[in-house]
Amino acid sequence: MIWFYIVLVAAAALAPFGWSAWRGGRLRGRRDAALALHRAQLAELDRDLAEGRIMAAEHAAAQLEVQRRLLADAELSEAETGRSGPLAIILTAVLVPAVAVFLYLRDGVPNYREAAATAQAEAAQQKSAQDMARDMEMIGRLRTKLATMDPAAERTREGFVMLGNAELGVGNLPDAADAFRKALAARFEANLGALTAEVITESQGHVTPEAAGLFKRALAEAPPGVKWRKAAEKRVSEAGGS
Repeated sequence: MIWFYIVLVAAAALAPFGWSAWRGGRLRGRRDAALALHRAQLAELDRDLAEGRIMAAEHAAAQLEVQRRLLADAELSEAETGRSGPLAIILTAVLVPAVAVFLYLRDGVPNYREAAATAQAEAAQQKSAQDMARDMEMIGRLRTKLATMDPAAERTREGFVMLGNAELGVGNLPDAADAFRKALAARFEANLGALTAEVITESQGHVTPEAAGLFKRALAEAPPGVKWRKAAEKRVSEAGGS
């Protein structure tokens, strides 16, 4: 499809050459250009006189000077180019797009969509690596901080919950489960218990006795309408519980 647009643009750009070749365009030389300029100056002087911007004497003097230059330029011996050669125009119409295509194939990017997709993928991968490094740095600082805090304090419990979520975000399931265990040891909470049981199950590949116990306790302490109840009951069933 891109070649269709390339041909279309090239045809539009070279259309004036084709029109000139068909009609036999006449190229204006330096003498013709000078004469046209002088005639325009004379017409402008007449308008200035008619509109009262210059006096009659000024008009006569300026007109005389322009006429003098007009006569001088009319005597130029510059040869007129006559009608432009159709062969030269046709060669130009063929060579210009040919050279353009050659340069495009050599230095351009024909598969620009693929190149753009590759660049986007590389940028996303680089951003992902930077995000991972930033998350790991934050996790390391959080671990260091929690090691100096009172294990029985509520803020410490909240810190372990935060650490578990951060570990879960980077895919460290065993470390996430360990952080959640420490938070549950300070105070059991049904939603966190069910989450910890699920993380342990995903980490081990099956419902372990520890996970089954957490599921059962979470089910017993949670309100009847919690969204994860059916999923937790299914996990208990998988473990052979009742």
